[in-house]
Amino acid sequence: MGMKKTQRMKSMTGYGRREAEWKGVNWSVEVRSVNHRYCEVIARLPKGLGMLEDGLKQCVRQRCERGRVEITLSMSGGGSGLKSLALDRPIATQYYRLLKTLQRELHLRGEIDVGLLAGFRDVFLQRDQQVNGADAKRMVMRLTKGALTDLDNMRCREGQALLLDTLKRLKTIKGVLKKVARRIPWRIQEHFVKMKERVEKILDHEGVNTARLNQELALYADRCDVTEELTRLESHLDQFQATLKDKGAMGRRLDFLIQEMGREVNTIGSKANDTEIGSHVVELKTELEKIREQIQNIE
Repeated sequence: MGMKKTQRMKSMTGYGRREAEWKGVNWSVEVRSVNHRYCEVIARLPKGLGMLEDGLKQCVRQRCERGRVEITLSMSGGGSGLKSLALDRPIATQYYRLLKTLQRELHLRGEIDVGLLAGFRDVFLQRDQQVNGADAKRMVMRLTKGALTDLDNMRCREGQALLLDTLKRLKTIKGVLKKVARRIPWRIQEHFVKMKERVEKILDHEGVNTARLNQELALYADRCDVTEELTRLESHLDQFQATLKDKGAMGRRLDFLIQEMGREVNTIGSKANDTEIGSHVVELKTELEKIREQIQNIE
């Protein structure tokens, strides 16, 4: 069972990061995604850049249909975020004049230089830099799209690995179903013969309508016939493989089909009531459970 180019499965787990220097500050955008039933986007932004949140969330939703996605915008270098320092000249001048006056009055020696004045914290003011919102948005969106591309590539790579594993298990399941199908006619015949022997022994061949007895026993034996369940199970398998070729999110539909296949397998096990078929049912359940675990991470 080869993997065709049209098959494109995406994982919900991924990571992407882009960074750039702008306005003397290092900007970085990180995007992380994990499993989630729907698409949940959480944006973590520096103070003062909340106006970018809606645009970032919309950008993420355009690329991710399912998953819990965290996008983090951070800045480093260039001081503390978008901060700048300014000299408070009036305060510095006052310090200088007061120190000169004190020096004359107390007859103190020494120089009143810039090093001394710099020791007074209120000589310098920390101010927010004026950032053009449109320019900031364009820069951040550019980084975000790059990070989302990295995220998407990782999700695709992991998805392809999951796809290969899933196709391999589907092939195993189909092989087991063929064994079950071959066993069913023998199981029906065995059931018929055993029930006939038991009934004839009880009735001791007296007053037995053989034709009617055989008819009733055949109907009873048909109760262990799981042909319909096998047909439905194969149909679900075909739908499952067809879904793997779809574009976009497929995880929820695959999960539904796995549940339906599990129900059919359980019915086969209970109706057939056969040791050999029972061992095949265990194998089927094992493979289905492994597939189910895999598709929990599929978008």
